[in-house]
Amino acid sequence: MAVPPSAPLPCSPFYLRRQAPCPQCSWGMEEKAAAGAGCREPPGAPRAAAVPCFGISVDQDDILPGALRLIQELRPHWKPEQVRTKRFTDGITNKLVACYVEEDMGDCVLVRVYGERTELLVDRENEVRNFQLLRAHGCAPKLYCTFQNGLCYEYMRGMALGPEHIREPRLFRLIALEMAKIHTIHANGSLPKPTLWHKMHNYFTLVKNEINPSLSADVPKVEVLERELAWLKEHLSQLDSPVVFCHNDLLCKNIIYDSTKGHVRFIDYEYAGYNYQAFDIGNHFNEFAGVNEVDYCRYPGRDTQLQWLSYYLQAQKGMAVTPREVERLYVQVNKFALQPTSVSSRVTFLLRGVRYQWVIALLTDSGLFPGISLLLGTLGPHPEPVLHHRL
Repeated sequence: MAVPPSAPLPCSPFYLRRQAPCPQCSWGMEEKAAAGAGCREPPGAPRAAAVPCFGISVDQDDILPGALRLIQELRPHWKPEQVRTKRFTDGITNKLVACYVEEDMGDCVLVRVYGERTELLVDRENEVRNFQLLRAHGCAPKLYCTFQNGLCYEYMRGMALGPEHIREPRLFRLIALEMAKIHTIHANGSLPKPTLWHKMHNYFTLVKNEINPSLSADVPKVEVLERELAWLKEHLSQLDSPVVFCHNDLLCKNIIYDSTKGHVRFIDYEYAGYNYQAFDIGNHFNEFAGVNEVDYCRYPGRDTQLQWLSYYLQAQKGMAVTPREVERLYVQVNKFALQPTSVSSRVTFLLRGVRYQWVIALLTDSGLFPGISLLLGTLGPHPEPVLHHRL
């Protein structure tokens, strides 16, 4: 695949400064609300115009009729018989279709229908706020509207990447620069606490009583995972990783590479929010191992990570960084990623962030997300020793 030649790092205006926690957020082991009203939007944040909301519900099993109704509202000058559609199948839970009239998709509207009952895990109002916030900073496409069970937004040209692409040095440099940019959004205001522990507490609460007993031999009990989570919170909270605005779900298919413009953009902001800097990077590094065919031998080695982190830190500071600065972030990132296998593999499984929720759903009979293809088989023919590996 052709990639743009390397260019000097920009003299970046976004320098990440350590901020004190917001005094209006009260956090403890009880895991209270992720952010209070006074913490959601620090002073100086750009405010976006209101997004139209249509009282239309789109059938997940037959999305085209509903999608075309939305197109009539958004593009009334398009003739219905001329509207073309294209289905996307990379998503795990949401349904996505593109609607356009021109062959080159110059004006293309994406209609995304939320997966059934995903509102139990995703704050959809917060997703819209994040979408608008990222758009205001030039990091997201236009958001055209919301509807009862989804939203419509601008098609972003480019190619969704795979594990083989994000290992390419010229591409992972672009990814590092884009992540650095997003991590500095609102960096000059008071920041709330990280959402990681609140989210994980919610996931456990949701599935605590629904673990399938037939899987008990291979999967740790929720109580065991909760104890390990408490240990992780105590340990990782002491690493002093800055709290920044994170994507929190930077899997390969959420990275779009535009070869004509020579940049990458991130899509899907369902889980975006303030979190540990090292978590967002470590969660992305785990994606090097793949999704459906996971192989942690492909997890980035030390040299690759140091190069990636150097690009990231230089973009933040707008100047050269010292080896000591890079090494410090390297240690933090790998503790959050829990790689290499010096920490319990089952907790690695747990701390893969937003991915964990889908795994948990697969281990239940709750029927929250039927038809998901991410199975325990991805851990290999003998998942028990992988899940139960200890220090």
